[in-house]
Amino acid sequence: MRRLLFIALCALWVGSARAEVPEVRFAQQFSMGYLQFNVMKHRGLLEKHAKALGIPEVKITFVTFNGPDMMNDALLSGAVDIASGGVPGLLTIWAKTRGTQHEVRGVSAMSQQPLLLNTRNPNVKSIRDLGPGDRIALPAVKVSAQAVLLQMAAAKEWGDGQFDRLDSLTFSLSPPDATNGLLAGGGDFNSAFTVPPFQNMQLRDPAIRTILSSHDVLGPSTGGTAWTSKRFHDANPKLYQAILNAMQEASEFIAANHRATAEYYAADQKAKIDVDQMTALLDDPQFRYILTPEATTKWAAFMHKQGRIKTMPASWQDLFWPEIHHLKGS
Repeated sequence: MRRLLFIALCALWVGSARAEVPEVRFAQQFSMGYLQFNVMKHRGLLEKHAKALGIPEVKITFVTFNGPDMMNDALLSGAVDIASGGVPGLLTIWAKTRGTQHEVRGVSAMSQQPLLLNTRNPNVKSIRDLGPGDRIALPAVKVSAQAVLLQMAAAKEWGDGQFDRLDSLTFSLSPPDATNGLLAGGGDFNSAFTVPPFQNMQLRDPAIRTILSSHDVLGPSTGGTAWTSKRFHDANPKLYQAILNAMQEASEFIAANHRATAEYYAADQKAKIDVDQMTALLDDPQFRYILTPEATTKWAAFMHKQGRIKTMPASWQDLFWPEIHHLKGS
């Protein structure tokens, strides 16, 4: 009986110890905009930096989403800890939770890269030519970075009052599926506003061409960002700092190791990725992986003007937790 009791107590102790192992659940999207996560996963960077700060073990999981809405729901419910997406996704959840116990702010920026609206309609030379017969696949209607960029472009083309003029042409589809459909042709859509490297894979077909770039609308700006809840941020100061340290080391690795980074990303994707093409994209200076937010207030100003967010952040620091406020962001 004593031996059985001892075994039972040991089992309870081990179970309790395991339960105390901190866990970080990352939510990411299909884009190349979040390559730090792929590098962190393959090189064990979070485990390394957690150990350096006195956390001997950490459990890490990654879940892929196709847009910010479901990801933000998962974050607010506590199903994930770190979300990622375009600046509009961060602005939406920040404005919704600001000043509440569920407050969400950005962890950091992650990347900059151009987003391209491609079409195979030979009669469409610019967004002005898009009409009722055209359909545009994008990661998520209304809320994705691509959806907001399309609204920015429409406001620029036809005036602020018609910012949503092209919304009726859009529908939600994952970048891999949108790419397959656009390349196949003959389907129920002829245009796609997706992400690299999928947008670049589309352009291998000579019948497909770009009619709009995010740089035409906004210029260089932060694309991918990461964000988290006040609950996670405040409860895990050392682990949170380890995440930032790991993301910074991952950013430095990406800058120096383009092909290895492309191979990590390809290994994590269900879709077939051309590593040579992706390496060439990373060689392009338009692709930057830095934690400093840039032009986030431009996104905010548009969304606030159109009533998409009720509060305009006073500065970029309002959107992010204090650990990166020393950076020269915008």
